[in-house]
Amino acid sequence: MIDIPTFDNPIDEIKFIQANKKAIEHQKKSALKFSDEINFYHDTIQKVSTEKSEEYNEVFKAESKDTDNLIQRKLVINTTNLIDSHMDMHVDGIWNKSLKETKYLPLLQEHKMSFDSIISCSEKDGMKVYTKNMNWTDLGFNFEGKTQALIFDAPISVERNKFMFDQYKKGYVRNHSVGMNYTKILFCVGNKEWATAEEYEAWEKYYPLAVNKEIADSKGYFWAVLEAKVREGSAVVMGSNYATPTLESKNEPLNDTQDKNKKEPSNDTQSKAILLLI
Repeated sequence: MIDIPTFDNPIDEIKFIQANKKAIEHQKKSALKFSDEINFYHDTIQKVSTEKSEEYNEVFKAESKDTDNLIQRKLVINTTNLIDSHMDMHVDGIWNKSLKETKYLPLLQEHKMSFDSIISCSEKDGMKVYTKNMNWTDLGFNFEGKTQALIFDAPISVERNKFMFDQYKKGYVRNHSVGMNYTKILFCVGNKEWATAEEYEAWEKYYPLAVNKEIADSKGYFWAVLEAKVREGSAVVMGSNYATPTLESKNEPLNDTQDKNKKEPSNDTQSKAILLLI
């Protein structure tokens, strides 16, 4: 495994990466990536967080009413145009190929690949997975422009995962994270004298998209991630990408009196209900 040493100036770091670029690219592509260092995002993104607007709540409120056994939530699993602590920036369209090819995607508790950590999934529970272009302000951040959000529109049931059902129903889940493999990446270098023609061309193309350009400026480079394969999405306590909320719901849960006399739905009835909600 290649670790990038700490250098006193950016040019030495860039030269090291250029000398080992093939190996570093292979390493980035072969690793299953989860969350990054939390402190990185505390120092950057948290500075620009703001209150979610009433318009945001109205547009993204859940389409169904919560019950004692089933709720529906739209979850932001990932967002683009943000440089992370690995100096990687996802770009719009990163998930296009993967979403066309992947039938089974689970929503997990903290990236744990175990049966008791599954919250919902696309194949069995009817969870809908898609991308949506959104304003940063709609996600609660005062960045200018738009991002492409990876959304898991998930039915969450007591039967699947009672603990996480309660966490979502009480509004405790504020962050998410994506488990993925990179398949196409570009090294972007901002100084024409240090960069190859391809590296500088990539910088010119993708640098304007970054909402936290100061991160790229401090290093003189970043990696643009053009394509990745999504493996799963997870609920996390605090994600590396801070702009990954649960979209708000204003619907009130059914009370005990309303629910008491209702017959427990069969699996077929419940499946039909889930399909109608999506």
